[in-house]
Amino acid sequence: MAATLIKGSEISKQIKEELKKEISELKEKHNLIPGLATVLVGEDEASKVYVGAKEKACKDLGIHSERIDLPAGTKEEELLALVEKLNKDPKIHGILVQLPLPKHINDTNVLYAIEPNKDVDGFHPVNVGKMVLGEPTFLPCTPHGILELLKRSSTETKGAEVVVVGRSNIVGKPIANMLLQKKRGNATVTICHTGTKDIASHTKRADILIVAVGKPKAITSDMVKDGVVVIDVGVNRLETGLVGDVDFETVKEKAKAITPVPGGVGPMTITMLMYNTVQSAKMAAGIKVEL
Repeated sequence: MAATLIKGSEISKQIKEELKKEISELKEKHNLIPGLATVLVGEDEASKVYVGAKEKACKDLGIHSERIDLPAGTKEEELLALVEKLNKDPKIHGILVQLPLPKHINDTNVLYAIEPNKDVDGFHPVNVGKMVLGEPTFLPCTPHGILELLKRSSTETKGAEVVVVGRSNIVGKPIANMLLQKKRGNATVTICHTGTKDIASHTKRADILIVAVGKPKAITSDMVKDGVVVIDVGVNRLETGLVGDVDFETVKEKAKAITPVPGGVGPMTITMLMYNTVQSAKMAAGIKVEL
């Protein structure tokens, strides 16, 4: 029996509808409009697409959006000065500097310059530290989206064997950390990576398999057990179209549930960015939030 599809495109719409109501109430009751600033340095085409999608999401939800495009030759100190200006701007509750930055600019210096309470990407070391400790904080958007996919698809994580393939700071490490925490997942978590011997011996044990390696169709049907729930984070462009890091056509025949590519994890990332921006606005206004 083919797997049930966990459609991030549909779950994303559900969350956006919830956010629309929340934003409307903030405007009516508190005269508060959440604000997001996006900063794009240079002419990277993929980055332009991402920033454009974030702008559209803000417009659709009623979030104040400020897009700042800077030339590729912008000096690091100029970018840092802009970040500091946005840190002090009361209309802006979230700051997102689109990566990658030009090679002459140190990504770390820029990301660390963003005030933690406006770091809606969840990448500042203060927020990463709080996440690791299980304290309320902005969660990184893609892993946070994965948590929502699991929750809203009624996938039980408590006591589950979760295998994460990939150890990036953006997806692999944070989602593994979140899922092992008692309040967020309470699962038993294994991380596999390029140094792992016999990855299949681990993936075959997974009740929930999360794959984020950036390699098309890296996980095949002989590497999973029947009834597994598969979250495919990968997006790879081939001549035949977009494919994930999982061989969808064969794995779906063994899986209980699986995310498609496209339309799976991808739509959740921007949605959770919007979620974090709304929560940041509430925090700035002294309104109770749940993170």
